[in-house]
Formats: sequence, C-alpha cells, structure tokens
Amino acid sequence: MTLSGNAKRLSAYIGEADRYDDRPLYEALLESARMAGCAGATVLRGMAGYGATSREHAKHGVRMSVDLPVVVEVIDVPDRITALAEVYAAMIADGLITVEDVNVVLYRGGMTGGPEE
Repeated sequence: MTLSGNAKRLSAYIGEADRYDDRPLYEALLESARMAGCAGATVLRGMAGYGATSREHAKHGVRMSVDLPVVVEVIDVPDRITALAEVYAAMIADGLITVEDVNVVLYRGGMTGGPEE
C-alpha cells in the first residue's frame, strides 16, 4: 500500500476498561481498522487523564480516573477514515472520536529487520 501526502488521522479516546463483545474495546477497534484495510493503527496507553464521565471533584481538585485513558490512532486516506469513524462511533459507548488532516511524509513497510539486512 502506498500512502503519502494528504491523509486523515482518526483518534478514538476511550478507557482501558471499556469492552466490546467481551474483549477490550481497544482490541476490537484495532481489529476493525485492520479489517477495513487501513494502512496501520496504534494503541497508546495514557499515564493519567479524565474525561466526561470521570470529572468528579475531590477535596483538593479533580480526582483522576482509575480507568486509564487509551487512544487508538489510525492514519489513512480520507474515504477510509470517514467510513471507519462511523464504525467506531457505533462501537464506542463512552469516549471521544476526532478526525484531523495530516500530511504523510513517509510510509514505508516490508522490512524484516534493521538496515543491515
């Protein structure tokens, strides 16, 4: 697959404990991106954070959620990202989905090892 120039980045912000069909939601989102033929996806686990459902006030400020934040990012052509955003919206009960314009400078794959091979 070739990917360069103008593209879109879909970011799904969810909780680590979120589930979909009896498995972690981030795994289901990752699998959905793979099945959609996307160029690639990354799951990032946050160290701390809060969202709309975890904004409880504590005695000394905001109490952070114990359900750590997870971000699933996918970069691909606009049409594929638009379709995937609809799939993600149907899968995510609580969270945030964003889509941004990006410029792909380099997308390279297929190497099995380091530069020496």
